Amino acid sequence: MEYREHILENGIRIVHKQSISPVAHCGIFIDAGSRDEKKNEHGMAHFIEHVIFKGTKKRKAYHIISSLEDVGGELDAYTTKEKTVVYGTFLTQYYEKALDIFSDIVFNSTFPAKELEKEKDVIIDEINSYNDNPYELIYDEFEQMVFDNHPLGRSILGTEKSVKSFTSSDVEIFMQNNYNTDRIIISSVGNISFEKLVKLFELYFSNIKQNLRQVNRRKSSNYIISKSESDKDTHQSHCILGSVAYDIKNKKRLGLILLNNILAGNNMNSRLNMLLREKYGYVYNVESAYNYYSDSGLSYIYFGTDKENLKRVYDLVLKEIKILQNTKLGSVQLKKAKNQLIGQITIGSDNNLNQMFSLGKSYLLFNKVDSLESIYTKIEKLTALDMLEIANEVFEESKISHLLYK
Repeated sequence: MEYREHILENGIRIVHKQSISPVAHCGIFIDAGSRDEKKNEHGMAHFIEHVIFKGTKKRKAYHIISSLEDVGGELDAYTTKEKTVVYGTFLTQYYEKALDIFSDIVFNSTFPAKELEKEKDVIIDEINSYNDNPYELIYDEFEQMVFDNHPLGRSILGTEKSVKSFTSSDVEIFMQNNYNTDRIIISSVGNISFEKLVKLFELYFSNIKQNLRQVNRRKSSNYIISKSESDKDTHQSHCILGSVAYDIKNKKRLGLILLNNILAGNNMNSRLNMLLREKYGYVYNVESAYNYYSDSGLSYIYFGTDKENLKRVYDLVLKEIKILQNTKLGSVQLKKAKNQLIGQITIGSDNNLNQMFSLGKSYLLFNKVDSLESIYTKIEKLTALDMLEIANEVFEESKISHLLYK
């Protein structure tokens, strides 16, 4: 992936890949998420993602929402545990409009009290909707259990009580503390010359006052194996099991991604899908995933099944893990798994929006972007012994936590 980069004196950086498409994608990536919240700020990062669209010094909420939509584009945002992203999709000729909007809402929002109160109701509805869905809720509760008494364990949405307590002053304090100019990336993929883009970037972002990060994140290091079960008034039982895993800079991270893909990744021929759904018909959905953070990680397996099949499915999952821990993958099996992951990565990158996200996230974390060829090489170097070692480290039975909704 060819890209160019530029940094302003205030520390804000831009990374760009030129494309030939008339459709452009651009986003502002901020290294601030829910894990950066203090206890009294629970849900603040996500709250800000909502309220920065509610008015600035020169725009009302309607004008912000309509800015790109009036010309056929889209403006959106999302929050994770460690970052906040505001992004847009638009025709190439509207690059200046997009950068103007990004700069305005991130650095000049006024947070009108009336708008904040309306948005609190919207987010509380979102929280209640989330709590009504056991498939969604179990992930949050599992992370809360695994990362007990640490910000990584708190839900991104916050609670009704915490959201209701937020004031415009609280919002401004969080942004001052966490929206640091040396931890902000503008990522762009579009048919615009880098020289022209840099001029627009300097026009709308060079006047932002420098605000460098002063505080490091508190590392999570208190993992306690937990087993929790609760009765839920649902037709299905839901289960999630797993343990803490490698952080984002760990060299074994890619191997764990491959292992999760083999177990129950985004592929119908994964081991657990073939076993639990295709062979026995016990589940509709089973998935294995790996969330990696700057200083920790979480690897887990989720499934939903009829209540009478819960123990049977649980035991089959553990049995399949044991196979990966005790039996080396054959050369043909390993080659197929590598080819599958390489194919998934390549197909995912054949999309300009995905490329824009990849550029922003990689540059925010590593100050660089690995080429596809470099990623392929790393995947090809993985051995059967590597996979055996990772399976035993991450899925050691004595370290596995589980949460059951019975």
